[in-house]
Amino acid sequence: MDKKTKDREKETHTPLAERMRPQTFDRVYGQDHILGKGKLLSELVDSNRLVSIIFWGPPGSGKTTLGYMLARQFDLPCEFFSAVLSGIKEVKEFMARAEQQRKLFGKPMVLFIDEIHRFNKAQQAAFLPYVEKGDIILFGSTTENPSFEVIAPLLSRTRVLVLKELDREALVRIIHDALEDKEHGLGTSGLTIDPSGLDMLVDFANGDARRALNTLEIAASLARGKTITIENVQEALQKRTLLYDKSGEEHFNLISALHKSLRNSDVDASLYWLVRMLASGEDPLYVARRMVRFASEDIGLADPQALAITLNAKAAYDFLGSPEGELALAEAVVYLASAPKSNRVYTAYGAVQKDVEHSPHEPVPLHIRNAVTPLMKEIGYGQDYQYAHDHALSTTDMETMPARLKGRTFYDPGNLGFEKEVRKRMEWWEALKEKIRGGEKT
Repeated sequence: MDKKTKDREKETHTPLAERMRPQTFDRVYGQDHILGKGKLLSELVDSNRLVSIIFWGPPGSGKTTLGYMLARQFDLPCEFFSAVLSGIKEVKEFMARAEQQRKLFGKPMVLFIDEIHRFNKAQQAAFLPYVEKGDIILFGSTTENPSFEVIAPLLSRTRVLVLKELDREALVRIIHDALEDKEHGLGTSGLTIDPSGLDMLVDFANGDARRALNTLEIAASLARGKTITIENVQEALQKRTLLYDKSGEEHFNLISALHKSLRNSDVDASLYWLVRMLASGEDPLYVARRMVRFASEDIGLADPQALAITLNAKAAYDFLGSPEGELALAEAVVYLASAPKSNRVYTAYGAVQKDVEHSPHEPVPLHIRNAVTPLMKEIGYGQDYQYAHDHALSTTDMETMPARLKGRTFYDPGNLGFEKEVRKRMEWWEALKEKIRGGEKT
């Protein structure tokens, strides 16, 4: 078998999303804010000076692609590691090779860490001496905010490039490129896609180029004629769901099972679904984030400690990593499941959001505005403001709602856990205000 035939066979078995990975900057769509003349990436290339970079953006926005392209542009060897699949041991072995390479040839090597946020803080610290000496150029990709997930010393030695979620125009261009490209894409098939199928594909992709292309590839294989129809796309989406879930349970079904078991105060079921998720390879920090959300949405002020405990569990996992840190998540799950439940803060927040959406520009009452200039004071800013601490029991009957919302109630505390105490406190304050309105001294 000759090389050309081998290459063609390799292309056939390589996913479309990988085959269509851009090779030049002009084929990277939707990231004009960092590409083009005068933008950061162009400045790096023009100045012939490559620095360590953290690529922060949603899935399928081009983080890995841009990292590889920069490494090629500077003609530097690049090695790719996944923080999910690789341990720090393999990464350290690479850094030792890079140190040797720089001594021999005077050039650094590029270390690309996919999902760098999955390395804990101690593991991330291992990169520092090699970045500082210039033995490696570190590229890291993450879907999480680097300010919280990457240690400060490492962050200070890198540039953060923020990639945007791909918009509709970018996704449509990517899909059409794949349909037209005869060398790497589906161009030799002569396929087109009908507008309704294209709309569904773009909507499902949700800003993720990889998801769009993988689904397009399945839909193309299902097309009966020369047009990919909406029915082909629908069938492709069903097949992708089955392919994604190797164990018979989808990712979102597992998190739903955990969430609903917690809400139903079933400790054993909650522990079971937690372990199922971790055993299936789910990111423990994703689970921790979901538990933080649960603490504020489903427990709220019925037990204010729930939020602190879930945040501490997240910090403990971040500090210890797997498998030791997973026990902290289990402890938090037991606490959440056994805690009293209330969604009153959650529903109150939603009620406020609706009012703000319908009337987002209600004026702030003049008496609680700050008079930061003489003119503001002259026109009434801060006039008749009552400083609560100047009054007995530190309250007044001063109105602090916008005029149109006077008397509006959003939060109605429940009767479980600490919310009973919150209700008592609110009723106590309201009784004091009523006395003041009635002319009584407090």
